[in-house]
Amino acid sequence: MDYVRFGQTGMMVSKLCLGTMTYGRPTERWPWALNEEQSRPFIQKALELGINFFDTADVYTAGASEEVVGKALRDFAKRDDVVIATKVFNAMGSGPNDKGLSRKHIMSAIDASLKRLGTDYVDLYQTHRWDYNTPIEETMEALHDVVKAGKARYIGASSMYSWQFAQALYTADLHGWTRFVSMQPHYNLIYREEEREMIPLCQDQKIAVIPWSPLARGLLTGKRTKERNETERSKTDAFGKTLYNESSDFDIVNRLTEIASVKGLPNAQVALAWMLSKSAVTAPIIGASKPGHLEDAVAALTVKLSDEEIKSLEELYQPHPVLGFA
Repeated sequence: MDYVRFGQTGMMVSKLCLGTMTYGRPTERWPWALNEEQSRPFIQKALELGINFFDTADVYTAGASEEVVGKALRDFAKRDDVVIATKVFNAMGSGPNDKGLSRKHIMSAIDASLKRLGTDYVDLYQTHRWDYNTPIEETMEALHDVVKAGKARYIGASSMYSWQFAQALYTADLHGWTRFVSMQPHYNLIYREEEREMIPLCQDQKIAVIPWSPLARGLLTGKRTKERNETERSKTDAFGKTLYNESSDFDIVNRLTEIASVKGLPNAQVALAWMLSKSAVTAPIIGASKPGHLEDAVAALTVKLSDEEIKSLEELYQPHPVLGFA
């Protein structure tokens, strides 16, 4: 396993991060989620493979993801040896203050996350989305106070417009508050809109980039076609249905399959190798729900693509509308 510096910080993370949205317990929203017994082997295997970076969120499987991940990491690893990231924003109840990035919700949400995770602090506390109803000054000061209280080591953000991220960075700098050190953008071979503004901003500001959905909800594995574009998960994944419907998406998958076939490798390894070839990317957030997923991901670390192969993978890309947060 390779370890890299997390943006401008001194923290070192594995070159792959295990995303844990699949773990916890099946719910009406997440009927495809794995239960605790099914989830634990993947977390244990990730640790055995050298992955030390784990990403979850309070909303994943209605809080159960944090519970399962926290318990497994306590059982299988020392707290100082792992990097735990979670997120805040989405509704965790039916009340008007049970969501968003207000001071009231952030202060309640961090304590609830720590309780579910069974830890005194998280290494990375991230805003899951932009809150249009709360002043950015209120959000950044609350997150600063979370860090100063010792409940989070660093703060990060997920999908938003680059002007919003720039505003958040400027606001923190203006007031001397804790700065975002990472961005979790929607980025993969099929969706590369973040290359226009967000990724250059992150490079300029030395922000860690940890993309979500590097395999495009599994589409890049090549197991789905334009005619058969559904899996058991995708049938009930309302959010996923808003992504990856352009005809050019499948053209890219076909090109990926051609290159992977020539190299004698699974699609997933080549797709991840493409992402890992980007110097701006710190650690893709990978999912694992079936045997071999983790091994494929780790194997991608040693796959090297030629300039010609990268050009071939990229040349079919067509601009997309903003997907994943707007």
